Amino acid sequence: MVIGVLTAGGDCPGLNAVVRAVVSRAVVTHGMEVVGIQNGWDGLMEGHVRALGRNDVRGILQRGGTILGTSRRDPYVHGDGYASVRRTVESNGIDAVIVVGGDGTLRTALALQREGLPVVGVPKTIDNDIAGTDTTFGFDTAVSIATEALDRISTTAESHNRIMVVEVMGRTKGWIATYAGIAAGADAILVPELETDLEKVAGTIRARHRHGHTYSIVVVAEGCEAPGGASISAGVDAFGFERLGGVGYAFGAELERLTGFETRVTVLGHLQRGGTPTAFDRVLATRFGVAAVDLAAAGRFGEMAALRGTEVVGVPLAEACADIRGVDPALLDVAQTFFG
Repeated sequence: MVIGVLTAGGDCPGLNAVVRAVVSRAVVTHGMEVVGIQNGWDGLMEGHVRALGRNDVRGILQRGGTILGTSRRDPYVHGDGYASVRRTVESNGIDAVIVVGGDGTLRTALALQREGLPVVGVPKTIDNDIAGTDTTFGFDTAVSIATEALDRISTTAESHNRIMVVEVMGRTKGWIATYAGIAAGADAILVPELETDLEKVAGTIRARHRHGHTYSIVVVAEGCEAPGGASISAGVDAFGFERLGGVGYAFGAELERLTGFETRVTVLGHLQRGGTPTAFDRVLATRFGVAAVDLAAAGRFGEMAALRGTEVVGVPLAEACADIRGVDPALLDVAQTFFG
């Protein structure tokens, strides 16, 4: 059996751990061959593939990024679906493809599966918003980076008696903002799941200052609507997808107006994607890669490796793609306990 493996969409700490696990499990346990597909769906459309053996994946566990490369090209957006990848699949004798990606990538994988391409999914996103799994690899690393940044920003905020607004990633959901905000003791957390009441936030900050707490930390997810309901966008990328980033500046300006306190804004951006993955993400990514190969070996195509409790199991891709998973309201309630 020949297994293809690709990484698509935004990069994420832990991708190389998945690739390493796929190759090792396929070769050692199942006697399979593995073909690495370069630059995501682009490689499958254009025929950019290479054989992968165990020596090709030694020493990559702790590295960020992906040795296979990635892109945001999509067979259904930039091609004709399965017809766009069929030649590469058939000419390389690929029997199944392990697709490592986020919600958009997994939806494409599901569509190709329905057209006849055997696929197995691996959930990847720092946003942690894929349904069907308790968590995704990359999220823990992103939260750790954001938490460290918030800790550092808190000390300078206290020194200068400022409001500090920190924008983190979170296109549609506020997982990173919520976890990092709780971990760093933020005074307000703004997420797409909840309507933002800046007057209330400003009132909380003014009350803090009256009681001697002369600085405040506000965490905002990039996907929040700006004050007045405006959408902040930096245009579209080369593949036609909207580029978010900068909503923190809109919130910062409005909070300064409402409170009269000096406000500074930091946008963490791609710092959250880069660098070495945490131990948790290395282990989870490894478990996902092993499970994906086992699913393929068992002929369980159209499924995704998922974490349920402490176990990694296979779940239908259709379940994973049915919705975007938001932050549990109970967790948001926990966060709000500490505001003010």
